[in-house]
Amino acid sequence: MTSSDTTDEPTSAPETPRSEISPARRWIILATVVSATTLYAMNILIVSVVLPQMQGSLSATPDQIAWVLTFNILATAVVTPMTGWLTGRFGWRNVMLWGMIGFTIATVFCGLAGSLEALVLWRILQGGFGAPIVPLAQAVILDTFPRRQHAVVTSIFGMGVVVGPIVGPIYGGYLAELYNWRWAFFMLVPIGVVSIAAIWAFLHEGGRQRGVRLDWTGFLALSVALVALQLVLDRGERLDWFESVEIILEAGLGLAAFWVYLTHSVTADKPFLDLKLLRDRNYALGLIIVTVYGMLNFTPMVMLPPMLKDLGGYPESIIGTLLGFRGIGAVIGFFSSMWVGRMDPRIGITVGLLLQAWSGVYMMGFNMETTFLDVAFTSTLQGLSVGLIWVPLTTATFATLDKRFLPETSAVYHLLRNVGSSIFISLSVFTLVHTGQMNYARLTEFITPYNELLKYPGYSEGFDIDTVTGLARISAELVNQANMIGFINAFGLYTLACVIVLPLIPFVRRPRRGN
Repeated sequence: MTSSDTTDEPTSAPETPRSEISPARRWIILATVVSATTLYAMNILIVSVVLPQMQGSLSATPDQIAWVLTFNILATAVVTPMTGWLTGRFGWRNVMLWGMIGFTIATVFCGLAGSLEALVLWRILQGGFGAPIVPLAQAVILDTFPRRQHAVVTSIFGMGVVVGPIVGPIYGGYLAELYNWRWAFFMLVPIGVVSIAAIWAFLHEGGRQRGVRLDWTGFLALSVALVALQLVLDRGERLDWFESVEIILEAGLGLAAFWVYLTHSVTADKPFLDLKLLRDRNYALGLIIVTVYGMLNFTPMVMLPPMLKDLGGYPESIIGTLLGFRGIGAVIGFFSSMWVGRMDPRIGITVGLLLQAWSGVYMMGFNMETTFLDVAFTSTLQGLSVGLIWVPLTTATFATLDKRFLPETSAVYHLLRNVGSSIFISLSVFTLVHTGQMNYARLTEFITPYNELLKYPGYSEGFDIDTVTGLARISAELVNQANMIGFINAFGLYTLACVIVLPLIPFVRRPRRGN
């Protein structure tokens, strides 16, 4: 059964035709939505910089502190497909205004959170309220400006999206180092307040449609399935997987919800996400590739800060600067994609994935003496590949689809990108924790009175196995070495994900010119 809401209420203000919007106001609207989008783009990377500090402040383990990112991304993934229904029901001005208000309030409470549970809750609300901002911002720009200016304003919009990840980590890292991690959130609040005022003052009404329906059965079933999967991945290692009643219940609930979603999608007249669209080869392959793209997108930003902080001793300001290099690479990549886009899109996708794989192999050679330049190089390389992949991948995915399916298919596209990110972050953290523990147990086997190396002065200085202090130093060193091996294994998983999707690219049809 398809549940829907078809009640239409009068709009709070009549929609403003594009012809009645003055040129000056158009540019003010552009600045308004770009600032809102930039704020949302800054959010993920700022949190990545301060993860190690939050972990210590909240007494969390590496797998627990990852929830701060994974559940935020998952909330974004779940709410993003609702954007079309929300816009049709309430209009884009109301959705953007209340979305930004909710995002800003949640950001304040993220900074005030006194426990990990409270922080995760506010991060979920932050992701949910902020999810419609980016897709709506682009829709507002394209509706506000005449078609002849679309190329220019879209480029400006794109620059705003990539500037946030450059500036945010740098300033967030410095504030966290000078004060604490809470100021990385508080830094976003003034920008949010300004964006709220600008949206209220300048953004015109638009986007409402009568009779817009939301398939609540499909939406809720898919949401429950995704949340259950995320809980299993995030808590499985800590609770010993299926030895735990909680994990069994969550896995069972997730499977049941996914079965309801599949059967409902096949039988409903207008399902939440139409599975029949997967018959289009480019679209089906594009969904697989964009899921892997999402897996690769945020994972290094979760892995690198704790490695640099805990094992390399880097301060937050330097970590923020290093993550900022990723934004610089993304700018270069997006500009390069304009030229690459004129060629076969499969070339850009392939080159981008190969660059990702190169960065993964490079990171597999990291150790506790890794230099600033090593990390800056890999961050730039990853940003470059992200910029190269996105435009040709998006072009190829939707090239052979009927344009009337664009809103629905675009929602699935962004949903899988975000789900890929949250799932792979959890898998990478699991790899780090699990293999780190295994290698620590293995390394301790070599710490015995019979190990001749421990008797040499050059090796045994400060590591005397006959004293408590010496054993404590040995244990701390073994923890660091085991964790470093865990990070390398996580980078190996990242590299494998880059390579495993490459054989699918030749099967993508090249878009015909003029499409």
